[in-house]
Amino acid sequence: MRPYTVFGKEYYPTVVHVGDTFSGRASWYGPDFHGKSTSSGEAYDMYALTAAHKTLPMNTVVRVTNNDTNAQTIVRINDRGPFVDNRIIDLSYTAAEQIGVVKNGTALVTLEVLGFEPASARTIDMQRIAKGPKESVLTNFFVQIGSFERFEGAKITKEKYTSFNGYSAIIKDTQYNNKRLFRVWLGGFKSEAEARDFISRGYFEGSFIIRE
Repeated sequence: MRPYTVFGKEYYPTVVHVGDTFSGRASWYGPDFHGKSTSSGEAYDMYALTAAHKTLPMNTVVRVTNNDTNAQTIVRINDRGPFVDNRIIDLSYTAAEQIGVVKNGTALVTLEVLGFEPASARTIDMQRIAKGPKESVLTNFFVQIGSFERFEGAKITKEKYTSFNGYSAIIKDTQYNNKRLFRVWLGGFKSEAEARDFISRGYFEGSFIIRE
């Protein structure tokens, strides 16, 4: 799950656990996107029980509850969005219809993480989910320790921290707001908790976790 940039803002897919809840405003998307490719590579099917979310891992299965009516639906995350302020999830037409969002366009909802489908899944199988992992798995964790407009600055930092407390530095050539940036990441963290513990020690001011 790689970080991605939309409208100049970077988003980082995050680790979540079964039972985690989130609240916000839901919207929906339909005919204009039907059949087009989603961020997961699947074709969008407005009649399937799917949804777009900015940071939940792909194939996370969530229960969506309309806070006003208590109507519920269960969806699988297979797309990114909505990239509109104050929106937490973009539902497929069918999912939105099930909880009464289509008519008004939006509604305040609560999301509850129920589980995680395998990457190959195209439907929701609650028995499979019940036997599956209880948290999302992110395999590669890095800590960003610097960002430079000039490659030379990144190179100096990388060489200085080629090996630091058992972690190795790399340079990532990226684009941000139409500007080329050379980022220096420390790699070798086995979990998000390990990366957070490293950051808490204060070795690098302003450092943060990168997930891939």
